[in-house]
Amino acid sequence: MNTSSMRIVRVAAPLRQQVLEKIRDAIAIGQFAPGSRLVERELCEITGVSRTLIREALRQLESEGLVEVIPNKGPIVCNISARQASEVFQLRAELEGLASQLFAELATETHMKALSEAFNQLRDAYASADSAAMIRAKTRFYDCLVEGSGNETLGNVLRQLHARAMVLRATSLSQPGRNTESEREIAVIMKAIRKRDGAAARKASVSHIEKATQAALKVLKAREAAEAQPAKAVRKRA
Repeated sequence: MNTSSMRIVRVAAPLRQQVLEKIRDAIAIGQFAPGSRLVERELCEITGVSRTLIREALRQLESEGLVEVIPNKGPIVCNISARQASEVFQLRAELEGLASQLFAELATETHMKALSEAFNQLRDAYASADSAAMIRAKTRFYDCLVEGSGNETLGNVLRQLHARAMVLRATSLSQPGRNTESEREIAVIMKAIRKRDGAAARKASVSHIEKATQAALKVLKAREAAEAQPAKAVRKRA
């Protein structure tokens, strides 16, 4: 596992925020696989920061649903089942579809400019083929989308889904060709938004998430099937 990108560089951003984002990104792109242990000592060595900062980050990630603390084992990366993923995607389709519609109909020119800039950054991230950059850029795009929708409650609910949705984005994007398809689908959403066509924006957003669902579930179901094979073999020997 290449962990060099997780080294913390002292910059203006608060150190604890940098640590949190580095570990969150590493989980999101699969650098730490579902079910794997997150050993504080190892994370300290990888990031170059204190154990106190690592513990703070792990507590925050636990509250986000990315990390689970197991008695006598410690923190591990949470597994997301195909069923749980399907539920998250179902909510995302409805909520992000609504956010897209509201943005198209209500967003100010300032919000429109911010979303266009986020979209351009997303395209650059896709071109770079950098998984972490793509996840961050997609997150920023959706943050701008929700901000411009004008519905604060909608934003709060979507933020609760944010962490798991981020992991699932990485899962769907791991499918061959999915990056290109995803970029095209988001371009369709942007086209509808720029035309101020709320219904078309909502339809394009729902379609995008439905296709992401199919890609992610294909990966998750294959993983679950592979994990079930050893258990079946043990039962047969017994």
